[in-house]
Amino acid sequence: MAGWDRLRMATRARIGLGRAGDALALRDVLAFQMAHAAARDAVHAALELEALAADLAPLAFLAVHSAAPDRATYLRRPDLGRRLPPEEAAKLPAGEHDIAFILADGLSATAVQRHAPALLRAALARLRPYRVAPLVVARQARVALGDAIGAALGARLCVMLIGERPGLSVADSLGVYVTYAPRPGRADAERNCISNIHGQGGLGYEVAADKLAWLAREALTRQLTGVGLKEEMTPLLPG
Repeated sequence: MAGWDRLRMATRARIGLGRAGDALALRDVLAFQMAHAAARDAVHAALELEALAADLAPLAFLAVHSAAPDRATYLRRPDLGRRLPPEEAAKLPAGEHDIAFILADGLSATAVQRHAPALLRAALARLRPYRVAPLVVARQARVALGDAIGAALGARLCVMLIGERPGLSVADSLGVYVTYAPRPGRADAERNCISNIHGQGGLGYEVAADKLAWLAREALTRQLTGVGLKEEMTPLLPG
């Protein structure tokens, strides 16, 4: 096996591309254009609530919207995607909840549509002893919107499943952000993140759910997340 072939097996990056004269081979140019189009589509796609409801059934959810009125504004004004308008916060019932799960479109609604239902089910199965708040789906959402949602629900821990920024190798990667004692103003250093959850060589649902459950239990026990909480779970063996 040639050296480039071995390297290609270890990464989705575009390495060792062929050429036709002084230019890239046509197949590589077309593949790049296809990947670029998929990334753009993922960024601009809207979350399809009816399809998501069908995939989540019998789980129900409450739908909220950030202060960004539409996708174009959301992309230009990240600050609005972090704010929860008062009328949206009023939709959320406060209670004594241990964990609040939020599904958010982020920068790839495609990722949430494809991967969030399966990951959520796997996570809930591992966290049954805890009091879980009503499920929330947030549109035009940035990560920090979860702080306001978690605070409105009265949750001790906020878990946001959100579409990650698409790349030119994967356009439907899902991320998970875990924040203890959510409230507006929390810094990114106060969160834990699990990223690259997708079906193209990324983290699988079961492994991601194991990591999430470990983080959630430890966060609630130690009463913190972020740089003070390092993942110490036993490495999972392939099986």
